[in-house]
Amino acid sequence: MIAVTGATGHIGNVLVRKLLERGENVRAIIIPSEDIKPLEGLDVEIVEGDVRDMDSLTKAFHNAEIVYHLAGIVTILSGNDDFLYQVNVKGTKNVVNACLKNNVKRMVYVSSVHALKEPPHGTVIDETCNYDPQCTRGSYDKSKALASLEVLKGIDNGLNAVMVCPSGVIGPFDYKISQMGHLIINFMKQDLKAGVDGAYDFVDVRDVADGMILACKNGKCGESYVLAGEQISVQDLFLELEKLTGVKAPSLKVPLWLVKAVSRIFPLYYTFTGKEPLFTSYSIEVLNSNSKISSDKAINELNYSPRPIKESIKDSVEWIKENIDF
Repeated sequence: MIAVTGATGHIGNVLVRKLLERGENVRAIIIPSEDIKPLEGLDVEIVEGDVRDMDSLTKAFHNAEIVYHLAGIVTILSGNDDFLYQVNVKGTKNVVNACLKNNVKRMVYVSSVHALKEPPHGTVIDETCNYDPQCTRGSYDKSKALASLEVLKGIDNGLNAVMVCPSGVIGPFDYKISQMGHLIINFMKQDLKAGVDGAYDFVDVRDVADGMILACKNGKCGESYVLAGEQISVQDLFLELEKLTGVKAPSLKVPLWLVKAVSRIFPLYYTFTGKEPLFTSYSIEVLNSNSKISSDKAINELNYSPRPIKESIKDSVEWIKENIDF
């Protein structure tokens, strides 16, 4: 039996699909009253559990040989630091302890490249970069770094675990609409009136799921594996979306200095309008951060093989057109 926390999330539901394709028995751990549409029609055992509740995890992991821990809060907004800590950090600590208590044979934790200490521009980001909560960009990054350290503590106590660190995730089966999903939808609705400078590395959600399965099978206990894809600029992303959708890409580009100057009011704007945040001071910093990310270790040790970014963008657009009413 394989247990998956965060099974209804973007990576989670794709991982479940991949595991089922391999003939595995899968137990999806979901929080009470959670929308299970991403798992509809899938032959999975659904069990309620909350990473903040150790007892529920102990029961949920009963007889599980493998646990994939994906449950967590992802945000580009500031605030809610305590909630982030309770779910991402203490929640991961609870998962680790529940695995130890149930003698789980293998745990795979989904960390993030944002949890790694970012080196200067021009320097490669890889597994040699430490998990350093004091050298992170924001509350989310810090929580993922702290959570990764909790997994390392569990390994010191006898847990057989590996960690994977995806870059920005994109791809189909985006039921809950990720930040990249919202960006694509807003582009298609012609709600994006201007572009910004910047670029980042994006990886296909299906490749992340494959990488996790490979890490479970071939990864060395205690090791981390960066799962990156391909770097693309905001401008090139918009031009690719223009080709795929027929919607004209914004011709106006807002200078970086101006974006930074007004980014402090973005949270108020998103709160007032109720819209999903796309550009915040954090996301602008990320788009202009070092995104020279290497997956060489995963490629060489796990046989990880990410697909071209243009394929991922195309499949994302097609899936959104077929499945999302906007």
